[in-house]
This record gives sequence, C-alpha cells and structure tokens, in this order.
Amino acid sequence: MPRTVDHAERRAQIAEALVRVAGRDGLHAVTMRAVAAESGVSLRLVQYYFETKAQLLLGALRHLERQSHQRWAARLAALPAPVPPRAFVEAFLDEAMPSDEQSRVFHLVGTSYAVLAMTDPDLAEEPFIAGVNDLDRQLADALTRAQADGLLPSALNVSTEAARLLALSHGLGTSVLIGQRSTETARSVLRYHLDQLFGS
Repeated sequence: MPRTVDHAERRAQIAEALVRVAGRDGLHAVTMRAVAAESGVSLRLVQYYFETKAQLLLGALRHLERQSHQRWAARLAALPAPVPPRAFVEAFLDEAMPSDEQSRVFHLVGTSYAVLAMTDPDLAEEPFIAGVNDLDRQLADALTRAQADGLLPSALNVSTEAARLLALSHGLGTSVLIGQRSTETARSVLRYHLDQLFGS
C-alpha cells in the first residue's frame, strides 16, 4: 500500500530547503528550481505546494517563525516559574542573537526578508509585519508587567522602550553576522542597557 503523503511535512521539507539555500548563498540565490534541487524533489512538486516564488518565500517565513516560537518556548520552559520580568526580557533578546548555526541562519534569512520587504508589497503585508509586531507586543507586555511590579519607573513609556530594545537587538545581531562584534560582546551591550533600564 502506498504511503499517505503528509502535506504539512512536505511543505516543511521544501521550506527548510529554501532556508538552507538562503542561509548558505543568500536570499537572492533562491529560485524555485534551486529549492527543488536542495529538497530532492521535482520542480513540479515545489510548484504544486507553492504556485509562485512569493508564496514560497512566505511559506518559508512562516516555517522560520514556527521554529523560532518552538525555540522560544523551550527557552522559557528552562526558566524558573513564574519567570522574573528581567529574566524574561533577557531571554527574549538572547533568543534573537545569532549565537549558533540555527540562530545565525534564522537571523540572516530574517534580515534578508526585511530588506526584501522594503520593495516587495506582498512580503511587507501579512505575515511579515504581523510577526514583527507580535514580537514588539510581547516585549512591551513584559515591560508592562515589570512596571506593575515596581521594577521599572512608572513614567517609562513601555512601547517606546520595547521598540528601542528590538532595534538594539536587531542591530547588534547584524553586527555579529558581519563580524563586527562577537556574540558575547553583543550580549554584554544588551546587558549593559538592561542594567541601566532595571537599575541594577
């Protein structure tokens, strides 16, 4: 009896192939043919699951986001419950730092998507901006809890601070990717800022 095809698994296989191509050669090198070769399937099969390159790029972006959420959940599960606000924020920022091969590829491909979204309206819409906004909201919520616990000044604008932390994190992550800073140096900059923020 022929094996039943798991369509979600096949989509993930193709999306993971795109991530490998983009992580190795850059997002500009991604074509449907290159992804088919990388995943070991036919071009026709890639086109069956993703009719256009734009759909393929969006599918891979969703795949990356799912992987990131899984890593983030695992990192949170390793922290004591309830997670102290500063520990939550620090873990949140550490997760975004390209500290190993998996997170390096995630940051590299994610940054490439951001650049592409500047000129591609299909990518600039959902889910790209929605994913970034969700990160912003999670960080702002954590800072709001810290503020409620008296760990941050009551006058602090948590939305502005969340935006600043994300911008700092993204910039430092990029500086690691291009070899300007080591991961540990970038983390020390983040911790310095958190010390100032939380009044350590």
